Amino acid sequence: MKCLALIPLALFAAPLAAQNQDLGEPMQEGQAVETIAEESGLTGSVSFEGNLDDLGIAIPAFATDRDVATPANANGTAALGVELARVITSNLRNNGLFKPTGPDSLPTPAFANITSPNWATWSTRGAEMLVHGYVRARSDNRLTVGCYLYDMALQDRLVAEGWVVAPADWRRAAHKCADLVYARLTGESPFFDSRIAYIAETGPKDNRTKRLAIMDSDGANHRFITTGRSTALTPRYSPDYRQLVYLSYVDGNPRIYVYDIGTGRQTLVTQSDNPTFAPRWSPDGRYILYSMAVGGNTDIYRVSANGGRSERLTDAPGIDIGGSFSPDGSKIVFESDRSGSQQIYVMDADGSNQRRLSFFGGRSATPEWSPRGDQIAFTHIAGDFNVAVMNPSGRGFRKLTRGWQDEAPTWAPNGRIIQFFRTERNSGRTSLWQVDLTGENERKLPTPVDASDPAWGPILP
Repeated sequence: MKCLALIPLALFAAPLAAQNQDLGEPMQEGQAVETIAEESGLTGSVSFEGNLDDLGIAIPAFATDRDVATPANANGTAALGVELARVITSNLRNNGLFKPTGPDSLPTPAFANITSPNWATWSTRGAEMLVHGYVRARSDNRLTVGCYLYDMALQDRLVAEGWVVAPADWRRAAHKCADLVYARLTGESPFFDSRIAYIAETGPKDNRTKRLAIMDSDGANHRFITTGRSTALTPRYSPDYRQLVYLSYVDGNPRIYVYDIGTGRQTLVTQSDNPTFAPRWSPDGRYILYSMAVGGNTDIYRVSANGGRSERLTDAPGIDIGGSFSPDGSKIVFESDRSGSQQIYVMDADGSNQRRLSFFGGRSATPEWSPRGDQIAFTHIAGDFNVAVMNPSGRGFRKLTRGWQDEAPTWAPNGRIIQFFRTERNSGRTSLWQVDLTGENERKLPTPVDASDPAWGPILP
């Protein structure tokens, strides 16, 4: 995919062409997103000196130069301006760092004040930062959305950016505005304009139907990819966001498929009569790791993403499962019971230099390397299952959740938020949750059905 900046991006424009009876119905997604320069390049200093979680941000409704109906909102661009501000408010509130006040509690600024705020209007409302924005209908039936961040104490614009979007992609503009604010105030990479794949579960707990599904990072724009005729498991996004790899059991036989998000076409990578687990991409997108049980021994294998002959990377007695590459592709972290219980191990990308990392009691499973390379998230099992992190040397163990059965962590693109799934003790129902690296900000993501095996994708281009 091409980069978003300066040129249109054809996003999921081609119809989904099913090659397998398990694929869902064809559907269209958004058409184009284009970054535009706003009027000013001001990049002032932030005056706030407290903790970010005390930082108040006012986010009034986005203004419009003329209220006209659009395919995104039949009530007009004025109503859409309210919805844009609501999404931005929700994004910034849910990450636990800010205290935003949304459009339902604030006056709507005039269009002329978007680039020249009426400071007196906002000075008495206790906010340190102000987000202004606008939405305009274009003659080509697309929308222009502008986003501006102001420092109230300095009465200065900190950053501004704009996007041209198809009406169906208006939520992407809201996520990008939230990303702009988040990145400017924290100095961290953003993550709101990203998508999550997961396994949608329905039916009784002893006979679950498991379908592959995709949604925005906040749970919106949900859709099912497979129908449930065969069981789908453990999806993962490719590094370039174009594809998903997942495991499918068709007629009881495991197959690893790569699903092209843009065309809906899927390709069989490898299949076997042997139990197969946990396909994962290499950082360069050339290879897929997976685990396979042969003759009572489970090892990790590597195969080209285009299919072909598999190469075995481990051969120790016992069960070796998982496999998550370090961001630079030089190492692989995995789980193994070769010591007598599930523990975390690391090896070089060619399978050499295997050594144990976890020595802090209990069992450890499902390791996932952070996109930054500075942490490894995993499931720590000591009675209950909980999400924990350690550094790549095996030190710095910290447990982040306190649930009964929290497992299968996956990282946000910025490496600072972790998603996992939680199973209820009595009902067996599953749901997706997020927690930050402090362990203090947990939240449940909305899904239309039960959910497991989450995979957080990269920032959309």
